[in-house]
Amino acid sequence: MDKGLHLYNTLTRTKELFEPLQPPNVGMYVCGPTVYSDVHLGNCRTFISFDLIFRYLKYSGYKVRYVRNITDAGHLEGDRDEGDDKFAKRAKLEQLEPMEIVQKYTLGFHDVLRMFNTLPPSIEPTATGHIIEQIEMIKIIMDNGYAYEANGTVYFDVEKYSASYNYTILTNRNLDDMLANTRELGGQDEKRGRLDFALWIKAKPETIMRWPSPWGVGFPGWHIECSAMSAKYLGDEFDIHGGGMDLAATHHTNEIAQSEACSHKQPAKYWMHTNMLTVNGARMSKSAGNGFLPAELFTGDHPLLDRGFSPMTVKFFMLQAHYRSTLDFSNEALDASEKGFRRLMNAVNLLDKLVPAAESDFEIAPIAANCIKAMNDDFNSPVVIAELFEATRIINTVYDGKGKISAAELGKLKKLVSDFVFDIFGLKDEDASNTELNDVLEMVIDIRKAAKENKDYATSDKIRLGLQSMGIQLKDSKEGTTWNKV
Repeated sequence: MDKGLHLYNTLTRTKELFEPLQPPNVGMYVCGPTVYSDVHLGNCRTFISFDLIFRYLKYSGYKVRYVRNITDAGHLEGDRDEGDDKFAKRAKLEQLEPMEIVQKYTLGFHDVLRMFNTLPPSIEPTATGHIIEQIEMIKIIMDNGYAYEANGTVYFDVEKYSASYNYTILTNRNLDDMLANTRELGGQDEKRGRLDFALWIKAKPETIMRWPSPWGVGFPGWHIECSAMSAKYLGDEFDIHGGGMDLAATHHTNEIAQSEACSHKQPAKYWMHTNMLTVNGARMSKSAGNGFLPAELFTGDHPLLDRGFSPMTVKFFMLQAHYRSTLDFSNEALDASEKGFRRLMNAVNLLDKLVPAAESDFEIAPIAANCIKAMNDDFNSPVVIAELFEATRIINTVYDGKGKISAAELGKLKKLVSDFVFDIFGLKDEDASNTELNDVLEMVIDIRKAAKENKDYATSDKIRLGLQSMGIQLKDSKEGTTWNKV
């Protein structure tokens, strides 16, 4: 493989050398949440994955403009412009104004991502804040002959577009098969073609979220917002467009069509999609009863969970799988990730206690190089984690007095941990922020130390075994006593 960052492009279905349109600047657009309910775990995996990508691009020296939208208007229950307005439906259910629903779930979304220690995007535009831009884009698409108005609703003409462009370029589906598998138009249907989708939707009398337009009062279709906002903040052509793989077949396919029909340019150079979540081998979904909200996973308040798991444990679990691979949740897998994460954090906390020697039994540069190589190979976080566990082995070996490390190599080791554990992966030691727990344990360790000095070994052992039963292990060495969770 050539040197440099390679990423898998869903558009070409190949792994390609990443070449930004305007290096060193990178434009990245990721489809954000629809804020009418709590963010689900599948969303979280997507945003954690693109946070990793954002962090690594910045680490690699790129200046990144990361745009992640908030869908807060006009999203119907069906991808093909059918069903009820989800915001109005939720507002009626909770007896709130639609924008109260937006505010409530936007804040909840941000709270969850803060718990996962993700960086905020450069820009987080909302659909309701860009109605004018969406209307202007629809006008251009109509002027270019790829959309038509019918009774106050504007539809995109897929078959006319397909005569000039490849509508299925992202999924490689057969257009004739898609037409054959789409329902016949009813006599009252306003659409000219079976695959046509709405750019602007006429408001019903009961519709609450509505805006004036050249075609009457209505609201934008779901797909047009991303085309309009990505063009405004990243231009007609930009580098990376991302989201969950469930968006590729309809939402992202229609985004490409809208953007090309407007500017005659393919909007994104690289398309990236995260894979789905499964639970004990079955696809995760609310209807199947096996979908977790983040809060349920943290508290363990779900029939399929034996107990709760911390945000960093869940994040570490997600990073142990490549973003394009299926990720299967189970109690056993989460238990294993928790142990692995604690092992890593315990070693990290020993770094400042290592005493450098004149010579070194270890070289850190090959480990760091392997980490860079893995990240350059389509952000292969599982391989990086394997290398970090090799660093963990070195830390424990030196701390136990079974190996030596020089000051120069120790400096490299600390930089490796700082770069990959904290800066790129965005992990943090949750126990380190628990000052009350730290203070109590330090006091208990001092009591045990005094007991040992007074030859009160019964008390010393009672403290050690008692802490061990609570999942806290003490480790004695000539430098003193340390503790870690097991």
